[in-house]
Amino acid sequence: MKEVYDVLVIGAGPAGSTAAKTAAEKGLDVLLIEKRQEIGDPVRCAEGVSKEYLKKHVEIDKRWICADLKASHIYAPDGTRIEMAEEISGGEVGYVLERKVFDRALAEQAAKAGAEVRVKTRATGLIIEDDFVKGAKLMHLGKEYDVRAKIVIGADGIESKVGRWAGIDTSLKPTDIETCTQYLVAGVDVDQDHCEFYVGNEIAPGGYVWIFPKGEGKANIGIGILGSKTGKYKPRPIDYLNTFLEKKFPDAKIIEMVFGGVPVSGRIEKTSANGLMLIGDAARQADPITGGGILNAMDAGKLAGEAAYAAISSGDVSLQKLEEVYEKQWRATIGHEIDMSLVVKNCFINLNDEELNSLAHSLKDVKFERMNLFDLLQALFKANKKLLWDLRVLFKDAAKEAAKNKI
Repeated sequence: MKEVYDVLVIGAGPAGSTAAKTAAEKGLDVLLIEKRQEIGDPVRCAEGVSKEYLKKHVEIDKRWICADLKASHIYAPDGTRIEMAEEISGGEVGYVLERKVFDRALAEQAAKAGAEVRVKTRATGLIIEDDFVKGAKLMHLGKEYDVRAKIVIGADGIESKVGRWAGIDTSLKPTDIETCTQYLVAGVDVDQDHCEFYVGNEIAPGGYVWIFPKGEGKANIGIGILGSKTGKYKPRPIDYLNTFLEKKFPDAKIIEMVFGGVPVSGRIEKTSANGLMLIGDAARQADPITGGGILNAMDAGKLAGEAAYAAISSGDVSLQKLEEVYEKQWRATIGHEIDMSLVVKNCFINLNDEELNSLAHSLKDVKFERMNLFDLLQALFKANKKLLWDLRVLFKDAAKEAAKNKI
């Protein structure tokens, strides 16, 4: 490794690789590091992603795709099913990816753009001088390096230490974390055209169970439970998942298992410091409803790569400059969507199973094909008038959007 780069990106997930690629394409000298020996492994994700949003960032390679979904099925506690077409199923429905292949391909694209990529390379601290981040202390194959950079981009996931080292408060309360367990299972008969979501306080308190097909009798079956719903004397997520699996797929064979946490906190106060930006889960940019974060991470990575170029080109990498070229940009786009999702999350986690069943009964005959947010909210309101007050912010936002589209 060299001693000096323009940009140092810590973490080679979708956020970090996209940031590295974007910055390298702008002609910056970029180092992208990953602490694990294999990029994309272990997979800590259900692997679902919207087709159209993904196409905004990359040309689709069939080697990444395990399943091409047409719709999603949502099951209420009593089994009532709601079907939602792919277009309105959210950012996690469309393709089911093979993340181990996908993540490596993104890192390869960053390398082709000119970034230097190093695996088994861990950041152990930041180099801070005169209140500016000037680089990081790295450990690679047992050897320590001091690597300086004009800008450091932290893409080191939910466990992010980079933000804390820079003095940014990235702490999460139990209500801000989904604790997740996922199995890759074989020997299951699942619909390859649909993903399935199961909600209910007996099934997954403060969260949901998901089933994403992966072809050839395989599927990702996982669960996310709000951290505040777990505890010393309560069942663990894996206990709920095992119960679900025994009932639904008693003959399933577990071939992989993964555990992890997902931030569902909404926006944190700041994601920048002098000489530093946070992106992806490190910046808490996941969707508070679903916990999905691939597309937000890639959007933020692109913005951060462009911001790094703008700041370095101007000779100003201060917090004020990065707030202007990065912070304001992501808050106006990704951040707005996160805010709206947080309103919905905080409303629905308080519904009991009877209320969830009532909503499902009212919605089961609605054709959810290309319905917009305003139409969806009106349907929900008819099912439960209390939601009008709880979701009033969304109604105002959706009404403005509907009026703008008519104009």
